[in-house]
Amino acid sequence: MKVGADELFTPVQAARDWLKTHDCSAHFLIHPELEPDFRDLPSGSDIAVVIGDAADAFDYASLNAAFRLLSDGAAFLALADNRVFKDADGKLSLDAGPFVRALEFACGRKATVLGKPAREFFLSALASMDCPPGAAVMVGDDAESDVAGALRAGLSVALLVRTGKYRDGDEMRFEPQPTGVVEDIAAAADWVLAHR
Repeated sequence: MKVGADELFTPVQAARDWLKTHDCSAHFLIHPELEPDFRDLPSGSDIAVVIGDAADAFDYASLNAAFRLLSDGAAFLALADNRVFKDADGKLSLDAGPFVRALEFACGRKATVLGKPAREFFLSALASMDCPPGAAVMVGDDAESDVAGALRAGLSVALLVRTGKYRDGDEMRFEPQPTGVVEDIAAAADWVLAHR
C-alpha cells in the first residue's frame, strides 16, 4: 500500500514551516537521509539550529558547532525528543533526545520540540485531517513519546503495541499510561473496531 505525501504529517514539515514563518536559515544536525527534505528552503535573515536523529553525525565537533551557534542566540529546534529507537541490529540505540538535552544543558535554554511528544505536533497532525482530539486514536510503540504524549495532547485513546522498541513493562513507566496494550498493529485495529 502506497502512502502519499499529503497523508503524512512529519516533524520535517513542521520544521520547514517554522523556518519559513520565522525567516530563518538552518544549521542542521540531522541524519544525512533527511538533508534532501530541506534543500529548497530560502535563506533567512536569522539562524536556527535544527537537531534530529543524526546517528553517527553526533560527534564532539558537530555538537560543539551547534552549541556555539546556540550560545550566539540561534533559535533551537528539535525534530523530536525521543530517548531511544530500535536500531537495525534489533537493539535500542540513543535517539535525538539525549543530544537535545546535552545542548539544552550547555546553552542554558530549552529547545522548541516540533515532533513527538510535543502537544502542538499531535494537534497540528489532527488539524491537517480535520479530526478533533477526542475522536482520534494514537497507536505507537513508544510509551513515553507516542502514547503519553498523545494523551497529554488531549487524544482520547492511545494504544501501545508490543512491537518495535517496546520493552516489557513500558506500559507502567510513564504517565499517563496507555488506554490499552495490544500485540501489534492488527490487534490495534481490532481494538479500535471493538471499542468504537
